[in-house]
Amino acid sequence: MKKSIGGVAIAAAMSLTACVSTPKQELGVGIKLSNLDTLVTPGNDFYEYANGGWMKNNPLTAEYSRFGSFDQLRERSNDQMRVIVDKLQKEEQKEGSDSWKVSVLYKEAMDSVKRNELGVAPVQPLLDDIKSLKTKDDMLDMMVRLTKLGMHPYFYLYVSADSKNSNLNILNQMQGGYAMPDRDYYLLPETKEIRDAYLVYMTKMFELVGKYSPAQAKKEASLVFDMEKSLAKYARSKAKLRDPLTNYNKVSMADACALVKSFDLKTYITKLGMSVDSINLGQPEVLNNVAKKIASSSIDQQKAYLMWRVIINTTSILNDEVAETTFEFFSKKLEGIKEMRPRWKRALSFVNGTMGEAVGQLYVAEFFPPAAKQRMVKLVANLQEALGERIENLTWMSHETKEKALEKLKSYTVKIGYPDKWEDYSKLYIQDDNLWANTQRIAEWDYAKELKKLSEPVDRAKWGMTPQTVNAYYNPGTNEICFPAAILQYPFFDMTADDAFNYGAIGVVIGHEMTHGFDDSGRKYNKEGNLENWWTKQDTENFNQEAKKMVDFFSSIEVAPGVKANGALTLGENIADHGGLKISFQAFQKALKEHPLETKDGFTPAQRFYLAYAGVWAQNIRPAAILNRTKTDEHSLGMWRVNGALRQIDTWYTAFNVTAKDSLFIPKKDRVDIW
Repeated sequence: MKKSIGGVAIAAAMSLTACVSTPKQELGVGIKLSNLDTLVTPGNDFYEYANGGWMKNNPLTAEYSRFGSFDQLRERSNDQMRVIVDKLQKEEQKEGSDSWKVSVLYKEAMDSVKRNELGVAPVQPLLDDIKSLKTKDDMLDMMVRLTKLGMHPYFYLYVSADSKNSNLNILNQMQGGYAMPDRDYYLLPETKEIRDAYLVYMTKMFELVGKYSPAQAKKEASLVFDMEKSLAKYARSKAKLRDPLTNYNKVSMADACALVKSFDLKTYITKLGMSVDSINLGQPEVLNNVAKKIASSSIDQQKAYLMWRVIINTTSILNDEVAETTFEFFSKKLEGIKEMRPRWKRALSFVNGTMGEAVGQLYVAEFFPPAAKQRMVKLVANLQEALGERIENLTWMSHETKEKALEKLKSYTVKIGYPDKWEDYSKLYIQDDNLWANTQRIAEWDYAKELKKLSEPVDRAKWGMTPQTVNAYYNPGTNEICFPAAILQYPFFDMTADDAFNYGAIGVVIGHEMTHGFDDSGRKYNKEGNLENWWTKQDTENFNQEAKKMVDFFSSIEVAPGVKANGALTLGENIADHGGLKISFQAFQKALKEHPLETKDGFTPAQRFYLAYAGVWAQNIRPAAILNRTKTDEHSLGMWRVNGALRQIDTWYTAFNVTAKDSLFIPKKDRVDIW
């Protein structure tokens, strides 16, 4: 499982001041005073103090449910990619080349006239085939067909590194199969209004795409909802899915088949073209219950469900009526968004999701300064050194565990900017005919790559994000941290700003990614990326004690009237924020010894560090999005990544003279102290 900063993963082309400037150059502070609201007391609401001006000056537009500093950077990345693809449209491309394929896909995604003329006709042959199914053997064959198209009925199968033998790939099963973003939407009393709206949406889609009468569409929707509700009821919570140990259950195929007797798993996998001796059942009890549900369901219910998997997976590539109907539920109802994104942004998103590295090559050549990559290498080294020092000085960890932690830290693979080896798209067949046809070709190409991985060792050079992605991640299975090119820009890095700003912004988030290797999930992997208990029993107990304090603290936060945050779900990200803050501030203090900074604009260097950090999370967000993200997102809301995280940091209290009279104050003995 990859760990990311969540929308704003930062990396940077930053180094010490001496490495980015000449002695005569005076660097700025990077902090925009207009972003602040200095009428607020820092110790009462530091988020508002640091970002009140920004929030006032950047109101939500109809297109967004949440808009923050990193969304501004994402907009810039979109604008840059639009320049690239618009240029491709105007120039003649060699047929069959990567640039030609990108150009064709973008043109088809933009061609609303053609797509509206075709309507839902492109998917009708597949839907008709489902309608004609008569036996459960027919159902199995259709499941195989849909899985190869990436539509994954009932549960997911995918190939990835074996968590206990990270050089080899293995077939994995993962729960899934329902369309709403979390199991709770199907089960909790407070989400009944959303369930009712979802049934209305499904009924409308069965009319539009399935070509059913209103009465029959309502019946089909009811059958599907019953199936999805069962899948949700069986599913583990998102918090439980975070534990890699309980989600690793490697068994022989014979044992897997014995577990799910009511479903012919062996035949299903064989028809998928896979020949495997073992499989990792991520959630064995879930798969067993799902298998029983499939076996007990009528042919009509299974047909309705399989049709729904086609419908829900094609909403973005059919006509405008389908897209707009889907927007009404998933965007407007669930997140409070008022208006669809412009078509060009949706088209870019499609191309990035299908030929992302082809676009990435063009993006890097046009917009990524070569010097940034080398500067980033040095910054990462500075942060690694600081984390190493912190590990060595931990009072709650034994020498035995410290040695292994330091070995893991030194073994990090660091990926910066763009891959050394790009994705090969030569075998991806694209035609200038229609979007649905090309979507099928892309799915078939993706599936062929997935099958090939089963017979190959893990490709550790492979990237999990494209260079134009405004994000970053830690991957425990390869013990790597990755920082794509697109985030190496202001407001997360400023070549003209001093160390206080850059360590506070990007430095913290780079430390965040490093800390993921030692959060409650990442700490269970060793330096090779294998699940292994390399901790002493006492060290594990000490870690869990502090982690529980973190869970309890964030679970006590009321994010909306009557709604509490989920401290268990967000634990890993909260630990990573906590570690990132401490690591980067320590590295910053070392930098100050070589290159002292003065108070500027009324703020000390330490104050500017924390203002820069808070600015990373400046955002406005709609009430519906708060509720949705609290249920589904492993990251705390932006406000609490500031007001929640900083309340645990001693040096923040000192920097802003926060005392017991301030509402954010927590007594030192009650503060979390992990990394």
